[in-house]
Amino acid sequence: MNTENDGIHGMLPREAMDKDTALLRDTYACKPDAPVIMKEFGFYSLERWEKDGIPQNKVYETLHQYGYNYTGIHCVHNMGGCTAEFYPKFEVKVLEDRGEHELEQDFAGRKVLYFKGRRDGFMPTYVDHPVKDMETFEKNCLWRMDPESSDRIAETRRQAEAAVPFAKQGKMMEMYICGPYMYLRALIGAEPLLYMFYDDPDLIHRCMQQWYALNTRTSAVYQEYFSVDEILFDEDICYNGGMFISPDMWREFIGPYYQQLLTDIKARQMDRERHVYVQLATDGDCRPAIPLYREIGMDCISPLEVASGCDVVEIGEKNPGLVLYGGFDKRILAAGKDAIDREIDRIMPVMRRRGGYIPTCDHGVPEEVTFENWCHFRKRLMEYAN
Repeated sequence: MNTENDGIHGMLPREAMDKDTALLRDTYACKPDAPVIMKEFGFYSLERWEKDGIPQNKVYETLHQYGYNYTGIHCVHNMGGCTAEFYPKFEVKVLEDRGEHELEQDFAGRKVLYFKGRRDGFMPTYVDHPVKDMETFEKNCLWRMDPESSDRIAETRRQAEAAVPFAKQGKMMEMYICGPYMYLRALIGAEPLLYMFYDDPDLIHRCMQQWYALNTRTSAVYQEYFSVDEILFDEDICYNGGMFISPDMWREFIGPYYQQLLTDIKARQMDRERHVYVQLATDGDCRPAIPLYREIGMDCISPLEVASGCDVVEIGEKNPGLVLYGGFDKRILAAGKDAIDREIDRIMPVMRRRGGYIPTCDHGVPEEVTFENWCHFRKRLMEYAN
């Protein structure tokens, strides 16, 4: 094979890709009437289902039975997710026993109130965060975000080397990055952050400068090994009323750092012809965010939470060429088979004709959804998989 088409320096020929990889690339190209990719967002229901006699391995066996074919992508991490990627992380330790609850310092330096002995399956209470001002940012976090940390670079190279075989198979190579707003929220806290934009804008810019420095250096290491197909930003910048900050604030504090990072990544590609897809993952009503993120080249958005007003058919019609994940109302999955059928029949014929849609629950499948209902949902989706 010509090294120019080895999956790293140039795109692997389509005939050399496996079927699922080629199909995923068709989906990202918004190819009309292409078979629909089968995947799931995740599960918050496993504990409940286990109590009902459905072990976790049965859930994943069933997912594959119903055509799971989201295998055309390989993701590398080490640039955070919901928090900054600290080296070293904070020590995880219980700080206080509060009867039914316990206060813990987590790996990101936050003080978190949990049910005693439980860490998953519910939303904890975030009591405190590590950054209050410039002094605490420098003392608690800045040194943990050193782009030249030998441990960080070693782990990045380990992941990059492990990813090379997937690139040579033509898989879509994805970098998973903690988005700027998610990063700031984890450092400062959801409510204090909103005040900080006004009270200490210099601190916000200093935090963002370090976000950029860290992620441009780490992504550069990955790009020594393979060309990137997608950058997934985990970025909960929306809630059920829209965006947490105004477009003007976004353009001042957030957009320029996104733009510079994306410019760097695109300039470093070994495959100069390859398109770098940009995916935004945000809960809540994402509709006001779409035009802003299109300014920096967003190609894909998820998970389209219906309770916040997101209708995948409407968003798809108004945004041709935008790849969409999610959009199936978790409440409908809990309502029963007839409700599921009506929603399948409303969404799927339209979205299959449009292309560029991967149907999943609009967040992790909640415990209110029975295993029987979930299986019916996945079985009905199979009608659109071929």
